[in-house]
Amino acid sequence: MTYNECIECILLGDAMAMLTVRNLPDDVHRALRVRAAQHGRSTEAEVREILAIAVKPEMRIRLGEALAALGRKVGLTNEDFEVFEQVRDKTLAEPLRFE
Repeated sequence: MTYNECIECILLGDAMAMLTVRNLPDDVHRALRVRAAQHGRSTEAEVREILAIAVKPEMRIRLGEALAALGRKVGLTNEDFEVFEQVRDKTLAEPLRFE
């Protein structure tokens, strides 16, 4: 990521989190470097990939996909959603007051 992209992310609220791993044994670091080289990535990119796979498994439930599948299963159509839009309460919510 370039400096300008980083500044843009910060301004838009898309800044990436940073993580520091302390006391990583030398043999683990060496194994990470080897694994990264095998995959054609930097060590940092390899660690990101390992962490993403570990915490975001492929079989996780994705809410949007689950709701779309449910809609298809019960046979909802675009016309059904148009009805929802017509009957939806469009009254603006009152802002919170801290008094």
